[in-house]
Amino acid sequence: MATKNYVVVGLGEVLWDLLPGGKQLGGAPSNFAYITNLLGDNGIVASRVGADDLGREARAAIEKLGLHTAYLQLDPAHPTGTVKVQLDAAGQPKFGISENVAWDFLVWTPEWKALAREADAVCFGSLAQRSPVSHQTIREFIRGVRPNATRIFDVNLRQAFFSVEVLRESANLADVMKLNDDELPRVMAFLGLEHRDEESSAESLLRTFELKLVCVTRGAKGSVLVNQKETHHHPGNTIKVADTIGAGDAFTAALVHQYLRGASLADMNDAANRVGSWVASQIGGTPAPNAAQLRAIFAANG
Repeated sequence: MATKNYVVVGLGEVLWDLLPGGKQLGGAPSNFAYITNLLGDNGIVASRVGADDLGREARAAIEKLGLHTAYLQLDPAHPTGTVKVQLDAAGQPKFGISENVAWDFLVWTPEWKALAREADAVCFGSLAQRSPVSHQTIREFIRGVRPNATRIFDVNLRQAFFSVEVLRESANLADVMKLNDDELPRVMAFLGLEHRDEESSAESLLRTFELKLVCVTRGAKGSVLVNQKETHHHPGNTIKVADTIGAGDAFTAALVHQYLRGASLADMNDAANRVGSWVASQIGGTPAPNAAQLRAIFAANG
């Protein structure tokens, strides 16, 4: 596990995934922060919930995961976010995301300003920027981090909740950009860039936005990482998929964990695929840890 405890923030939406079998805490920030904590760093959720029963349940669920709620804002006017989730035969989710909810109204507070200055890394996505209010707050947060902090833009194209402006601005603010193979050709088209294949498109994004690392995930087929010096392909791990909810967030958490420690692309790719595969083999995005199992899965994450 980690020898240094980094402060790593998951910034954006916290919500309830309404699954066929019941509701589960969801949203990239809590999934990401939970796995970050399992890996040994200090994962922090920065989001907003309503002053309602679901909001109180979300706060309790986050605390039960071992995460702090000091940066979980309380909204007196808007409800806690929910997402209706349907899973296909392969465990792939389809989302129906509620609108005008608490996380659409993130507020740039003195507490968040102090957190931004403390953060060693912050991960943010496109979904939480769908509203002008949260877009502005997330932009302020990213601009408020120290120059040597790592800013990760984890693209998440959901329904029509994104814009070319948000994609371009977020890429310009980031050091690391992560997206999946379905999103890649769409993002390239939106940004007016040519898409030929994963590697060349990743290289194009790297150059265009002066990024330090671009990651393209390919589900069961692994991932490709590209930096200024080299490219690394990982073939993926063979597992029995329970569902893929939170697997991408887990992948990102392990990727960031390794990146902060100056790991090679090969080690980053291996660790991220190990952790992402573990979450995909479990139900939900924050599966309960089993000590023996985790020792084997996280062996590459020292």
